[in-house]
Amino acid sequence: MDRAVIAVEKAIEQFGSPVYVRKEIVHNKHVVATLEKRGAIFINEVEEAPEGSHLVFSAHGVSPAVVSSAEKRNMLTIDATCPLVTKVHREAVRFSRDEYHILFIGHDGHEEVEGTMGEAPASMTLVNGPGVVTDITVPDDKKLVWLSQTTLSVDETMETVRRLREKFPQLQDPPSDDICYATQNRQVAIKKVAANSDLVIVVGSANSSNSVRLVEVALEYGAKAAYRVDFEHEVQDSWFDGVSTVGVTSGASVPEELVQELLAQLAARGYATVEEVKTAEEDLIFSLPKELRPSRK
Repeated sequence: MDRAVIAVEKAIEQFGSPVYVRKEIVHNKHVVATLEKRGAIFINEVEEAPEGSHLVFSAHGVSPAVVSSAEKRNMLTIDATCPLVTKVHREAVRFSRDEYHILFIGHDGHEEVEGTMGEAPASMTLVNGPGVVTDITVPDDKKLVWLSQTTLSVDETMETVRRLREKFPQLQDPPSDDICYATQNRQVAIKKVAANSDLVIVVGSANSSNSVRLVEVALEYGAKAAYRVDFEHEVQDSWFDGVSTVGVTSGASVPEELVQELLAQLAARGYATVEEVKTAEEDLIFSLPKELRPSRK
């Protein structure tokens, strides 16, 4: 289960309900609805929660301005930001401090983008994909570095970097890859699956960047058709006309039970033989936010 989701469950268990969560803890309808039933209240802004209440920051991270706003309202905050997102925040702060200008590759309006760019707004320019590179201007191209949102398409990000480097030859790379390993692994796997699939179904929500990217990658790498669903009951009969092979994948924060429900429906439709495609072992485990860890006495 996702570290951020566990953090909300532990917070409710430890502090009682309600526990407030700024934005969706992860971009998945089922997860959000389940946590609401357990006592989580999702809000858009800090000011919507009572002063002094428990507040969880979502996996996508927040800007320093949001942290400051919570402090002013005496909120008891729990930072469930994904450690991979936190890494990008720290890189933004460091490069800004070293007087670099940062080209941040990401999708305008995404919470992760808002949080990361809030770390050094005067030193960052958003690059919303390869198509906008020709319009990008920077105050100084001598100290220039790129960073990226963690849930992007690897291929699209690298194409954006290629075009940026053509325009700004002195552009430097970040010290390490920013894109989430779970996002990358799923994209690598779906490339293999798509080539042999008449139809690909991605389980994930519409506001999940990595889920939406999986549909795009599947189509780009050979799937004849690809669709995204939140739940198995959204699958349509018309998708299966002339289909002999179905590929299935899911977004990085999708509960396994939703994938199993889809596989059960596919089995009932006659697609009962399942071949698992593995491209990597995901054995990295992140610790809970420090506010939820047992005290060492």
